[in-house]
Amino acid sequence: MLSLDDEVTSDIQLVQVDDTGTPICRHSLAGPETTIGRESAHLTFADDTFLSPLHAQLSLRADKIELRDLGSRNGTWMFLEEPHRLQDGDKILIGSQIIVFRRLGYPGPHPPEADSTRRLGSLVPSADIASLTQQRSDGSSRDAVHLSPGRNVLIGREQGDWTFPYDPSMSGAHTEVRSEDADFVLVDVGSRNGTAVAVRGECVLTNGSRFLVGDKMLKVEYK
Repeated sequence: MLSLDDEVTSDIQLVQVDDTGTPICRHSLAGPETTIGRESAHLTFADDTFLSPLHAQLSLRADKIELRDLGSRNGTWMFLEEPHRLQDGDKILIGSQIIVFRRLGYPGPHPPEADSTRRLGSLVPSADIASLTQQRSDGSSRDAVHLSPGRNVLIGREQGDWTFPYDPSMSGAHTEVRSEDADFVLVDVGSRNGTAVAVRGECVLTNGSRFLVGDKMLKVEYK
């Protein structure tokens, strides 16, 4: 069990790692609450222009460590340790691509034409109930893929249903969005750099959890 005393706080470190997972440096928590940012934070990275001045916060609460984004411009990203059930509005980081998941809802049955003439067009899939949309750095949308029940979508640099051959930070086969009834589950398929989801609310961290703030990858490590 974690408590809020100085001894337990000193047993937890944030390890900054590079793209290969090699430790660069280690940082101790400031206390029950530790803020991270470009300035005016307990843990500062003044050279990281992707960081907001006050970006994220780690809190020790009873028996867990919680991570919260503090309204940063670029978000705080938690790397998957297990499959993640997607929620409307989730932002996904795959390589250097930001992908937004949106629920579309069920369209319902189409009423018959008044003159009984059948329409041409694909019958399979019969309905799209969600979408994945690529987001540019200015916040605008680019390419999109629609999701339907029973269809899995593999994303990668070279393999899959949606490929990004221009993104060297993406693995050949990187992430899969799997259909589970009316839900969709995000699964990393052994990528080199991992798959992350933007933190919404509070996210619980465990020993070995990795998260991204700005361009800094940090890993929680217990001594």
